[in-house]
Amino acid sequence: MTHAIGFDREKYIELQSEHINARREQIGGKLYLEMGGKLFDDMHASRVLPGFTPDNKIAMLERIKDDVEILVCINAKDIQRQKVRADLGILYEDDVLRLIDVFRGRGFLVQNVVMTQLEDGNKMAEAFIDRLERLGLTVSRHRVIPGYPADFDLVVSDEGFGRNEFAPTTRDLVVVTAPGPGSGKLATAMSQVYHEIRGGVKAGYAKFETFPIWNLPLEHPVNLAYEAATVDLNDANIIDHFHLTAHGESTVNYNRDVEAFPLLKTMLEKLTGGTPYQSPTDMGVNMAGFCITDDEVCRAASQQEIIRRYFKALVEEARLGLDTTMSDRAAVVMAKAGIKATDRPVVAPARAKAEETGEPAATIELADATIITGRTSELLGCSSSMLLNALKHLAGIDDDIHLLSPESIEPIQTLKTKHLGSRNPRLHTDEVLIALSVSAAKDEHARLALEQLKNLEGCDVHTTTILGSVDEGIFRNLGVLVTSDPVFARKSALYQKR
Repeated sequence: MTHAIGFDREKYIELQSEHINARREQIGGKLYLEMGGKLFDDMHASRVLPGFTPDNKIAMLERIKDDVEILVCINAKDIQRQKVRADLGILYEDDVLRLIDVFRGRGFLVQNVVMTQLEDGNKMAEAFIDRLERLGLTVSRHRVIPGYPADFDLVVSDEGFGRNEFAPTTRDLVVVTAPGPGSGKLATAMSQVYHEIRGGVKAGYAKFETFPIWNLPLEHPVNLAYEAATVDLNDANIIDHFHLTAHGESTVNYNRDVEAFPLLKTMLEKLTGGTPYQSPTDMGVNMAGFCITDDEVCRAASQQEIIRRYFKALVEEARLGLDTTMSDRAAVVMAKAGIKATDRPVVAPARAKAEETGEPAATIELADATIITGRTSELLGCSSSMLLNALKHLAGIDDDIHLLSPESIEPIQTLKTKHLGSRNPRLHTDEVLIALSVSAAKDEHARLALEQLKNLEGCDVHTTTILGSVDEGIFRNLGVLVTSDPVFARKSALYQKR
């Protein structure tokens, strides 16, 4: 079974690499290309543009790999606050190392890391710098610049960009990337351009931001999904009025880029003596909008992503005891898209099963739109039950057949509760999969069920209770797209183990 495709991956790779080369010729010197979003593992793009693979951007850059050098930024403040990349569940500092390994593994030159917004007394950031340097990487320290970006005279001076250490790049196309937003990519690119020009090297800047897609309508679901993904930043898609005035063409950008453009344009003019850009859209090189092959598929996928982001905000607010600011913003985006939470097909069946049994329930929608539900029992949590039911259905195994017998589950429960200190005897998804793997050596049904795991990728799941970290991680690794109602499994507990 396969999910519908709405995006042409190969066309994108070809068009995008050609367009970047054209921009390099237009600049006529060394180009610093700020890469918005994820250069690798772009899960959001792959969800809203079915057919766009998570490695699409880096696959595109492989076409021009010999000219490319990758520079990775990380914000010192993100290290201090131990910021986590939510889609992978790892710290930003760990993701820097992971990204470098991935880039080098694909043959890219990566030697430089820039530590942005570094202030005195940030011992955690300094410790990470030491670690990077022991690993043989070159680290440049960039300081907080007072008045950035509005105070042009200070910013574009020896007391502004001039105080930042120069990252000694060696290629003509430098891709500036980071683990996530707010890492200082723009300031890094501008600082590098400043130092290059001071050193007599012609250099320029461009931006590769996938979302919002400039040549889609303002409230196209693909663009609205970007708003939903950035409710914590309170970003909004708006018409690029600079582009409309300069070129008579209506295009879409996001508010922060449009608001910052006059400052950025002035900064570029001060740095380089002039700029070819008359609008934020002019600065971009994104060709994704030209590679959508089925608009309806992308609309539907984006609508589901908007709903997922709404549930994600609800759960985060419940976990952290936050007010409803993020979920309220996400609800506004849903209203713009003309959808509601129950337009997610897995929500109503899960809630109905929970109401029927009085216990948490989970539902999955398979690629052929089949709905499979799991309930909580004495042996299994609802996610584990649903997982087994889905695998049985995919493998064509009769519903009456037990993939795991009660006798095989009991010793695992005893181990958990009597020896490992767990209060919950029910098997989590990882324990179910391990037990199923053990059974597969002798049981044909278990073997057939395990072979179907690959067919769960891209499927939607909803649970009526907040997932623990174990089940959350298993579903992430399987590529399953999960939402949850903002309800804890143990309502009376003050401490909730994630």
